[in-house]
Amino acid sequence: MPVVDGVRIAAGSQGARQFSQTMTMPAPNPPPSRRQFLGNGFRGAFLFLLGSVTTLLARRSRNQKTVWQIDPLKCVMCNNCATQCVLQPSAVKCVQVYAMCGYCKLCTGYFEPEPNRLTTAAENQVCPTGAIKRRALEDPYYEYSIDEALCIGCAKCVKGCVMFGNGSFFLQVRHDRCVNCNECSIALVCPGQAFMRVPSDEPYRLRERGQA
Repeated sequence: MPVVDGVRIAAGSQGARQFSQTMTMPAPNPPPSRRQFLGNGFRGAFLFLLGSVTTLLARRSRNQKTVWQIDPLKCVMCNNCATQCVLQPSAVKCVQVYAMCGYCKLCTGYFEPEPNRLTTAAENQVCPTGAIKRRALEDPYYEYSIDEALCIGCAKCVKGCVMFGNGSFFLQVRHDRCVNCNECSIALVCPGQAFMRVPSDEPYRLRERGQA
């Protein structure tokens, strides 16, 4: 009586045949071809990179800080920036883009619509706080700059510059002053919906020549 793996099985018996069938090993699968191997490798690498990029973008999106800013193309110069900010004077200030400025002798962002004279006398200026400084250059050109410590963000100068000039004056939230409220009190009442959240590493939205 033969012994298989320590088990005594009667030769020729039904038990021997069943045991032999049970102990038969399946044939091994053929090894993958070179094309299959490379394809699987490229597919795995692609899925790994895709997952890494998706995770990185999601993490960056969660961690990126945003701040409030004004879209100068939507601003309607309503005076709310001067009166509705939680800070007084407002964190919104007029800015000047010199590349757009016409250096006009009669600057409609500086002078009242019908000034008595083209001088720096307070009664001739549109700015209620005298925040715009006028300096004579080569005749007939004048340079205009903003004293931000005096600017209250009323947008009177912006309105005159946009309506009759080149639009080099416009309002921006100054981030050395703004406390970046979760719910901006100016944004809540802005009729032009000009306030928006922008990335903190690109905090300003500047007007460019040719923009209406």
